[in-house]
Amino acid sequence: MNSLAEDRMQRLAETDFSAADVSTPQFLGCVRTLHERLLAALDLRRTGVERISGEDLRRMATTALSRIVREWPEPLPASTDALISFVLDEALGLGPLELLLADESITEIMVNAPDTIFVERHGRVSRVASRFSSDQALRGVIERIVAPLGRRIDEAAPMVDARLPDGSRVNIVIPPLAIGAAAVTIRRFGRHRLVAHDLIRLGSLSTEMLEFLQMCIEQRRNLIVSGGTGSGKTTLLNILSALINRSERIVTLEDSAELALDHPNRVVLEARLKNLEGRGEVTIRDLLRNALRMRPDRIIVGECRGGEALDMLQAMNTGHDGSLTTVHANSPRDALARLEVMALMAGLDLPLQAIREQIASAVHLVVQQQRFRCGTCRITEIAEVAGMEGGRIQMQTLFRFVQTGHGGRGEATPGYFTGCGTLPGFFEALRGRGLAPQLEWFEERHA
Repeated sequence: MNSLAEDRMQRLAETDFSAADVSTPQFLGCVRTLHERLLAALDLRRTGVERISGEDLRRMATTALSRIVREWPEPLPASTDALISFVLDEALGLGPLELLLADESITEIMVNAPDTIFVERHGRVSRVASRFSSDQALRGVIERIVAPLGRRIDEAAPMVDARLPDGSRVNIVIPPLAIGAAAVTIRRFGRHRLVAHDLIRLGSLSTEMLEFLQMCIEQRRNLIVSGGTGSGKTTLLNILSALINRSERIVTLEDSAELALDHPNRVVLEARLKNLEGRGEVTIRDLLRNALRMRPDRIIVGECRGGEALDMLQAMNTGHDGSLTTVHANSPRDALARLEVMALMAGLDLPLQAIREQIASAVHLVVQQQRFRCGTCRITEIAEVAGMEGGRIQMQTLFRFVQTGHGGRGEATPGYFTGCGTLPGFFEALRGRGLAPQLEWFEERHA
């Protein structure tokens, strides 16, 4: 665990205010006043503050705030330690988000307004009592998130994607696009990196499916991971990428870096937004073109969302076999349709037939991921792209998940994984290379 996480956990253990304390007008009014007085006190010492380390600044603020609390003329609505911790988090940290981020069971934090925060635990969403003392406090936290990354957020650019030091992904939308108050969404990633066999333990796929995917990665098949929001596409992409041979060079491209590949020979590239003057933008398409000059063995695009899909297809078709990316789609067929639309967005006025031929020759497999209502994420289908026929891309399903019921509270959705009785088109080619994919992997079975 890193020092940031340890500090959060320590404050979580030491903070003794209750959920009721945090939500009372007395507590919030006291916090707002303490916050204002702390900022005024720090302003008196502004000289050189920019050069002070975060640890020293927090120590200085703690000293100033302790004095302010001692001189408070009225009874305090909570313990001194609780008030100081809350105000320091709002003034120098991430406010009430600090303690939520210290809770490893939380996978998503959704701030709809300063006083309205929801979290997701184990696939279930619920409201928490945590809240910001004011809209100004929330905006201050937003500035502290985006400023270190060189991002901007204002009325001219009211949306931004960013990340926290622990790797969590953040999306922020402020007024006028967000009506009433700023909205902050934080996607958490587990501190413990999952490996391939964890997918079996968690019931995300079968042993046969994992062995097949591992063989496909080793044999440089191009894979598309498809799924809805929150279905675990990035987690699966991380796990599959870890199966790549350590001797190969990987270049990853992302809008906001969140892939955590444990690989010795990789380069991480991140897109950049326009600056205040409207210049300096670097898109995924720009990064992809440059990546081709970096001698990559494989290219991994965190997510295809637009015209970069065409560049990705061309890269897959020109010697960068074994590349991977993700798309938002509800089925393998939908994923290919999305690729068609995104390739058309490249603006090259290519005929649809040419784009379909590019997809049919570039993409080998689509791995469909789904989050069920019980919160479980599973691979529900592995489909092979089987060429063109009659102007239409042909697909065949190799594996699928058969749902047999509905999971109750705290219970996983019941079902089983099965082959579909179909061999992949490259089966004989694998055997010709001395590999031994097992016929029984693809056998259809019943519960």
